[in-house]
Amino acid sequence: MPEGFVTLTGAGPGDADLLTLGALKALQSAQALLYDALVSEDILALAPERCVKICVGKRGDRLSVSQDKTNALMVRLARKGLHVVRLKGGDPSVFGRVGEERDYLEAHGIAHKTLAGVTAASAAAAQFEVPLTHRGEARSVTYLTGRTKDGSVDLKDSVVCDPEMSLVFYMSSHNAAHIQARVQAVRGGATPVLIVENAGRRSARAVKGTLAQLADMVQTAAFDGPVLIGVGPVFARARVPFSALANQPDYTACDARLTAHG
Repeated sequence: MPEGFVTLTGAGPGDADLLTLGALKALQSAQALLYDALVSEDILALAPERCVKICVGKRGDRLSVSQDKTNALMVRLARKGLHVVRLKGGDPSVFGRVGEERDYLEAHGIAHKTLAGVTAASAAAAQFEVPLTHRGEARSVTYLTGRTKDGSVDLKDSVVCDPEMSLVFYMSSHNAAHIQARVQAVRGGATPVLIVENAGRRSARAVKGTLAQLADMVQTAAFDGPVLIGVGPVFARARVPFSALANQPDYTACDARLTAHG
């Protein structure tokens, strides 16, 4: 039996135009595809028709596949001699658990490689015309998770106090009030804020305001898709269209696939 191989790669934030050429080639040669819940149907369609496709998404309180099961699936399929593509949203190295998956593959003797993807912050910056760094306004950018292993978020003043640092919080809408309180204490309530749902997708929507308004804006918008929160002077530059809010993403198909695969 030929030796299997795992490619860990990012699908970008959702739009197929944001796939890297490397990710496209991996998809086109995949024999088994383990993909995140938010990977679009357009991207899934790029895999061969005979490719085994299994949704292993994790989405907060929604129906999800455990990380342990995903790890075991990668190994089991690779040991069948298949090229397994583990397709993650965004970039696998940015809050994508790629380190855990690589450790597991190495521990089980499975050959693998990692391909970069476009992370959601970069997609949001391009889509809404925000420079994440800008002379005189932002000399650095920091990505932070809005959801830690225990569900909390720990913000140290030394991390968030620099007024010329752009902050981008991933998976953050549920902790917006805490983020507002901690960052406002060191930056002030007038600090510009941009909130983006479904960054990089056609269904993306964004609202902007100030740090003092953050929690209220999140509550009013009632976001359902993945949310980024940008904090810092550059986010006042965002060009947010004054159009009706886009439709919310439909998770029905992925929920059905998750149920089918246990």
